[in-house]
Amino acid sequence: MSVKKSIVEEVALHIAGEIVLSSSPGQTMKKWRKYFNISQTDLARHMNLAPSVISDYESGRRRSPGSIMIKKFVRSLIEIDSRRGMRTLSTLAKLSLGSSKLYEAVLDMREFHMPVKIKDFCDKIDAEIIVGKESQETFIFGYTVVDSIKLVLDVPSHEYIRLYGATTQRAAIFTRVKYGRSPMVAVKSMQAGMGGLRPAIIVLHGIKEIDRLGLMIARSEKMPLALSKTSSIKQLLEKLRKIE
Repeated sequence: MSVKKSIVEEVALHIAGEIVLSSSPGQTMKKWRKYFNISQTDLARHMNLAPSVISDYESGRRRSPGSIMIKKFVRSLIEIDSRRGMRTLSTLAKLSLGSSKLYEAVLDMREFHMPVKIKDFCDKIDAEIIVGKESQETFIFGYTVVDSIKLVLDVPSHEYIRLYGATTQRAAIFTRVKYGRSPMVAVKSMQAGMGGLRPAIIVLHGIKEIDRLGLMIARSEKMPLALSKTSSIKQLLEKLRKIE
């Protein structure tokens, strides 16, 4: 078995296992469908089902899916993404080489089809740049969204490099931020341990004003920093998914 094939199978097992163990399987299916950026219509067509079937599972109107349905669902996600050039699978493959804690900490991770200017990116997620406004015209090629508490407490620091996906020229978005200090310290530590590698911009979600130390780190390290005013993590992820 090739390494590439084994990693894809590992990803498939992870998705299937999460659905099986979930208290809300339909919601978990929806989460993964959206993660792969596949519409209900396209997925239903590939699975040879009516779109209403997918909708009913995701909304909980249908009973929990059986093993055959879950297998078909996961296989379809992978086959559709493979036809698109494995955009999502290549990202998940990087995470699969890490610990299960890394999977849990990453809420979303995606590469863009076309580069996006930092200014336009921030506008789309209702974020205000507070450090590094001179970087507004810089292009980014993707983003990573993490649960900052899980990342700092549970994920070994040597696995942080996997958060960069295909490129470091991306936005690192930290959710569940209380003061903004720990994410900035984490990024500074990450930078020191990886030869100066760092994201193109850091976005903090969940606070109105950043802690003074966090602000000092951003300024001293010359790291562009923005605060997202989006009301919830769910809404933030929805806005991110709309960026092409």
